[in-house]
Amino acid sequence: MNRKVAVTIIDNLQYNGQSFGIEYNDVDSFEKLPHKNCRQVYGLCFYKGSLVIGYNGAKQTWGLVGGTIEPGESFRQTLDREVQEESNMQVLAAKPIGYQKVTGPDGQVIYQLRYWARVEPYGDFVADPAGSVTAIKLISPTTHKSYFDWGRIGERLIERAIELNQAK
Repeated sequence: MNRKVAVTIIDNLQYNGQSFGIEYNDVDSFEKLPHKNCRQVYGLCFYKGSLVIGYNGAKQTWGLVGGTIEPGESFRQTLDREVQEESNMQVLAAKPIGYQKVTGPDGQVIYQLRYWARVEPYGDFVADPAGSVTAIKLISPTTHKSYFDWGRIGERLIERAIELNQAK
């Protein structure tokens, strides 16, 4: 019998001269996480087999579409809104991939949630209302390192998103 084994990855991140502990966990649900400590939702969004990525013009970097959870929003509502704002695409289906538990130098813990999503465009991408995403691109998920490299956690996110996308 095949039994799915959840993956946990422990890492550290240096950011602005400070050290953050990162613990990534595969999950099929976010319901056990403390909502008040969840800060962001990002999607590994697929359209016709391609991964949707956004270009942050200010930082000059490519990455996933998503953002901050607004007061009163569910995690899925955040995903739907952020994907629409940053890519002009509609989420047709979504499943949790996993989350990162980030522990700051002061001991504060926040959670960053990651979803797999199947999407389709409403129309052409024009602009992100917040101005952070200035372009979108559809790429093969296996070429993501040409755009961003997030180490072992990034590899696991891509691996799990591909698995979920193939399972549809």
